[in-house]
Amino acid sequence: MHSLGEFEEIVLLAVGVLYDEAYGVAIKDTIEERASRKVSVGALQSALKRMEKKGYLNARTGETNAQRGGKPKRYYTITALGKQALEESRDVRMSLWESIPRVALDLKFT
Repeated sequence: MHSLGEFEEIVLLAVGVLYDEAYGVAIKDTIEERASRKVSVGALQSALKRMEKKGYLNARTGETNAQRGGKPKRYYTITALGKQALEESRDVRMSLWESIPRVALDLKFT
């Protein structure tokens, strides 16, 4: 079983959502927009490097850009191992959700 932290899972999902356009700023914006969560560039870059090292992501370098001072964007894609880690995470969560007795969530707001 592959262990994903919550932030790693969200980053992998954002990479999947963005597919061919998954680079740092776009990933950060997607997480902030969809998860209503602030993301620091440093935390995101650390997570991307860590998951690339684990084999969950592949990275490729885009073309250089004058707006970025000649620095190319780094694009990410999910690997087969990353897909497997996401699926395992989803399956564990679904198994837990499905095991909660209905009465346990039959709560009313006061």
